[in-house]
Amino acid sequence: MKNQTMKKETDYLLPFLTMVFLFLVIGFMTTANSQFQGPLKEAFLSGAGGHRNAMATLITFSWFLAYPLCGPPASRRVDRCGYKSTLLMGLVTMVAGLLLFFLSSLFTSNLKLGFAVFLLGSFTVGASATILQVVINPYLSACSIRVTQPIQRLAIGGTANSIGTAVAPYFVAGVVFGGAQMTEVSVSQITVPFLVMAAVMALVLFLLARIPLPDIENTRAADGEKLERGIWSFRHLTLGVIAIFFYVGAEVCVGANINMHALETGFAQPALLATIYWTCMLVGRAACSLLNRVPPRTQLVFTSSAALLLLAAAVVFDSLWALAFTGLFHSIMWGAIYTLSIRHLGKYTSAASGIFMTGVVGGAVFPLLQGVLADVFGGWRLTWIAVMACESYILFYALRGSRVREADIESE
Repeated sequence: MKNQTMKKETDYLLPFLTMVFLFLVIGFMTTANSQFQGPLKEAFLSGAGGHRNAMATLITFSWFLAYPLCGPPASRRVDRCGYKSTLLMGLVTMVAGLLLFFLSSLFTSNLKLGFAVFLLGSFTVGASATILQVVINPYLSACSIRVTQPIQRLAIGGTANSIGTAVAPYFVAGVVFGGAQMTEVSVSQITVPFLVMAAVMALVLFLLARIPLPDIENTRAADGEKLERGIWSFRHLTLGVIAIFFYVGAEVCVGANINMHALETGFAQPALLATIYWTCMLVGRAACSLLNRVPPRTQLVFTSSAALLLLAAAVVFDSLWALAFTGLFHSIMWGAIYTLSIRHLGKYTSAASGIFMTGVVGGAVFPLLQGVLADVFGGWRLTWIAVMACESYILFYALRGSRVREADIESE
C-alpha cells in the first residue's frame, strides 16, 4: 500500500508543477493588463475629458467581466471533456487574446477603435485566465502531494502567481514602454511585445499538449451522472463566492489603482508601489506555503483583520505605503477562501470551481467603482473606504460564513 501511495504522488508531481507554472502566467497576465491603465489613459484617452479615470479602469473591468461569463461553462466542459482538454482550450484562448492586443496597436490613426480592440483583447485573455483557473484550483486542491494540505498547495501556486504579478509592473513600464514618461508613451510600442508573447504562449500550448495530466477522482460528475442538488444550495460555498467577489475587488483595487493614486500625489515612481504590493503578495504566499498546521479559517481571520487596519491607516493618513503593504495580508486570502468554500463538496467540486470563478467579477466591479468615485470626489484618498467594506465582509466569512452545515457535507 505504501508503494502505491508513493507512485500516486510521483504521478501527480509533473502535473502539479505544470499547474504552478500556469498560475505564474495568469498572475503575470492579470497584473500586466491592469498596469496598462495608466499608460493607455494617456495614449488612447487623451480626448476623454473628465471621464478618463473611469474609462481607463474599463481595461481591468473587461478582464474580470470574463470570469462570471466563462466560469460556469468552463466547469461544465471539465465535467464533459476532462481537465486536460479544458486546459488546452484555455491556452488557445490566451493566444487569441494576445493577438487582439497586437492588433489594437495597428490602429494608430483611430485611437477609439484601437482602444475598443484592446478591451476585447483584455476580455479574451481574461476568459483564458478564467478557464485555466477552473482547472488549476480544484487540481491543486485535490492532487496528492506528500506532507501538504490543500491550502499549502494553493499557496505554492499562489507564490508562483505572485512572482508573475511582481515582475509585470516593470515589464510594462520598462520593457513595453522603455521607461518613458506617461505623457510620452505611444500605442505602437505594444506591437512587438504582444506578438512575442503570443508566440511564446503558442509554444507553451504545443508543449503542454504532450504532457500527461491524470484525472482527479471524486472531483467531478461521472459521464452521464446528474447532480442531485443545485450548486448554490451549499451555504458555505455561496457565501464563499461572495467572499471571493469582495476579495478580488480589494486585491485588484490596490494592485491596479495604487499607481493612479500615486500619480495624483506626484509620487516619482508609481510602478515601485505596485511592485512592492505584488512582492508582498509573493512573500506572504511563500510564507503560507510552509504553514501545514495553521487552519485556513485562522489564517483568514488574521489577514483580513490586518488588511482592514492598514486600509484604515491609508485613508486617515493618506499613506501609499500602507496600501502597498496590504499585499502581505491579501496574499493567502484566495487559497483560504477557496479551501473553505469547497470543503466536503465531493463530486460537486468541479461545478463549484466554475461557480467560484463568477465571484472574481469583483475585480471588474470595484476598480471601476473606485475610478468613478475618484472622478466624483476629485481624488483617490476617500475611495479606499469602499475597499475597507470588502475586507469587512471577508472577516465575516472567516468568522461565521465559512462554517459547514451538516446538511452540506457530501461523501468524498
